[in-house]
Amino acid sequence: MVSKGTEARIQPRCDELAARILDGAKVAGWKIAAAESLTGGLLADAFVRIPGASDVFLGSAVTYDINAKASVLGVDGDLLAQEGAVHSEVARQMALRTSRLYRQPQYGDRVLGLATTGVAGPGPDGDKPAGLVYIAVSVPAGIGADTRQTVAARLLLSGSREEVRHLTVLNALQLVTQLTTLTEE
Repeated sequence: MVSKGTEARIQPRCDELAARILDGAKVAGWKIAAAESLTGGLLADAFVRIPGASDVFLGSAVTYDINAKASVLGVDGDLLAQEGAVHSEVARQMALRTSRLYRQPQYGDRVLGLATTGVAGPGPDGDKPAGLVYIAVSVPAGIGADTRQTVAARLLLSGSREEVRHLTVLNALQLVTQLTTLTEE
């Protein structure tokens, strides 16, 4: 369970960031989609909690199972077999593939993809410690760069299983704001 103090600290910040990202994407004509593993829908929840999210947020593929990452998202099966699901390149591929998965003719290549994968705990997953998380963002051309950028970030978070999951969402939203001009005032 997320402690009341942690939730009170994280949730308002997530709401603020998600609202700013949604507003910026709507103005810019971009869409947002996610691929989630350890967050299991919490990243999608961060967006759909905000009224009007349906104007921008397309959905989230919760691919908790390693085989689902390959079959649903198209993450390289050899990479998954060699490295497992908790790896920076897996996160990068999840973000890029989700932007393609949700792409529609009317959106073109204007779908921003987000991804989360990691070990929420309470214990390690093989040689990967609890709290080891990778988040990734695939940013379409025109949002801060001339070509699509797909960037992964490594996190080592501490706390309970739920705290790690919620902190992952916060960090993913912060990464979007660092990589885009969608939230600039």
